[in-house]
Amino acid sequence: MNQETKFERFKALHDKDEAFVIPNPWDAGSARLLASMGFDALASTSAGYAFSKGKRDSFASLGRDEILLNAAEIVQATDLPVAADLEDGFGAGPETCAETIRQAIDIGLVGGSIEDATGDENDPIYALPIAVDRIRAAADAVRGKPFLLTARAEGFLWGRKDLSETIKRLQAFSDAGADVLYAPGLPDIDAIRTVCSALDKPVNVVMGLQAPSYTVAQLSEAGVRRISVGGSFARAAFGALQRAAREVRVNGTFDYARDAMSGDEISEVMSQRKLPDRQ
Repeated sequence: MNQETKFERFKALHDKDEAFVIPNPWDAGSARLLASMGFDALASTSAGYAFSKGKRDSFASLGRDEILLNAAEIVQATDLPVAADLEDGFGAGPETCAETIRQAIDIGLVGGSIEDATGDENDPIYALPIAVDRIRAAADAVRGKPFLLTARAEGFLWGRKDLSETIKRLQAFSDAGADVLYAPGLPDIDAIRTVCSALDKPVNVVMGLQAPSYTVAQLSEAGVRRISVGGSFARAAFGALQRAAREVRVNGTFDYARDAMSGDEISEVMSQRKLPDRQ
């Protein structure tokens, strides 16, 4: 399936009257497993990738080249449309955001997000005019290309829990050319419904990061059109590893293996390609 076809399928998912779930693999193997489960699209997770490399999910520890390399491996692992967590665009300047988008398109991604967080704990959110310029530059880079741009308002994750301000920023990002709007950390279903009703573009929400939790049906009714899981699938995998290791270390037993996927199950969803000299 070529990039244009993937893009059209991805775009069509956002045009439905109900929400779809876009899970977040952190490498090629998790991408292949999730693709085998019947999902319609995938999105990379900077948090999951960071954990797999022994790093914190932080602007200070993750660079554009490695994030795009990880995303490219996910693109190549499946025929599904793939979007990417592109952090803050990997730089403050609008042109840096635009260049990140251009490189994302070049590796076969059909979507990606730019957030308005600075990574600076003392000044965590870009001033609105700067944030809008960054989204506008990214949108200009997307124009005419097979790519859906998601703009993220990060205030609720950084202690700026002002719903009116969040909506104002998302509306400005929509006017600047974003295709999908996203405010992680909204406190409840009423806030989610308020955000959705105030916007003219599809809204993404994230589940699995913190309470409360809502069903796909509840989020659809509230107006959500896309549901991601962020790094929560990766954390679930690490949790299973931790529980298994604790059982062995503390109890000296191996009962965890009863819940593990079998080698045959895993092999079935992984690539069957052989090296040319190992026929």
